[in-house]
Amino acid sequence: STLDRSSAASDVYKRQLFDPLALPGLTLANRVVMAPLTRNRSPQAIPGPVTATYYAQRASAGLIVTEATAISHQGQGYADVPGLYAPEQLDGWQAVTDAVHAEGGKIVTQLWHVGRISHNQLQPDGQAPVAPSAIQAKGKTYLIDADGKGHFAPTSLPRALALDELPGIVGDYRRAARAAVDHGFDGVEIHAANGYLIDQFLRSGSNHRTDAYGGSIENRARFLFEVVQAIADEIGAERTGIRLSPVTPANDASDPDAQPLFEHVIRGLARYPLAYVHTIVGATGGPRDHQQGDQPFDYAAYKQAYRQAGGQAAWMLNNGYDRALAEQAVASGEADLVAFGKAFISNPDLVERLRQDAPLNAWDASTFYGGGEHGYTDYPTLAQQAG
Repeated sequence: STLDRSSAASDVYKRQLFDPLALPGLTLANRVVMAPLTRNRSPQAIPGPVTATYYAQRASAGLIVTEATAISHQGQGYADVPGLYAPEQLDGWQAVTDAVHAEGGKIVTQLWHVGRISHNQLQPDGQAPVAPSAIQAKGKTYLIDADGKGHFAPTSLPRALALDELPGIVGDYRRAARAAVDHGFDGVEIHAANGYLIDQFLRSGSNHRTDAYGGSIENRARFLFEVVQAIADEIGAERTGIRLSPVTPANDASDPDAQPLFEHVIRGLARYPLAYVHTIVGATGGPRDHQQGDQPFDYAAYKQAYRQAGGQAAWMLNNGYDRALAEQAVASGEADLVAFGKAFISNPDLVERLRQDAPLNAWDASTFYGGGEHGYTDYPTLAQQAG
């Protein structure tokens, strides 16, 4: 029924984009979420004072999901992205969470292991990146030359992870989640999307294993559930969200039969009282109607599978939403939360601009990756533009 396809908690949630939303672990001031956005401004993987300023400027979002943040040195895939595995990194994040909370905001960090989307130059001792299988991705990563200039380069050939290495990586996720909440984050988001390590295990295009982690859908989803279980055990499922991208081709992610795969995943996630499920509709940063395989992906059936399995988490959607589309998604019950990406880069006060239906600042794509304050913390608010 229509009701089943909206929300099991439809009588609890108010259906307006700017209304508060009570999650199991925290209460959000509105339904507008700042999506995770890689900005490559953390040299030595350490977020600095400018990062604290950047996120504090955007604290009016109902929830901020930080840029993807590596759970280990092995999990790093791009130059100057932050980490959660060294004391200086955690000190940097503590300053960020303090700054956001001082502005009344809520912030979670996105836990990231890139798997094969990396380069030997970024790995410990110049080793090969790791992956479910030794299949090189048709993709690129971001490196910085000796002269300090950034450029995109093809990913390196990965090596296949041995069975006895997997518990250690699950442990890295657990430790990163604990470190995050110990340094002020309101929770974590597990990055299981966009062709990174967990997604690489899920998809037949990148997972050719013949052991308990490959072959059947159940086997390919095993690693994801081990990570979710470990984090839920460590910090509580109510402080845990997860991001999925059923049909994105990002980072050479491919599976010709996404519907049964992701319905299995989403039914399994219903076992956990998660804070939210974050789904990218279509191709990340591209067409919302992108499909893999012969059939369009049925997002309503996917959500219904979750609700019918008992899943109660808030339902977050992402990719190409504007004000009208976001308001319609929330009012209809299609979404409880809507994540905005690039619009938050150039509009620190995006929530207020959406509320007033005010014009948005255009973004400068040349400053997305790397650099300093320009294109990062110098976009004006409505109040500043009014003089």
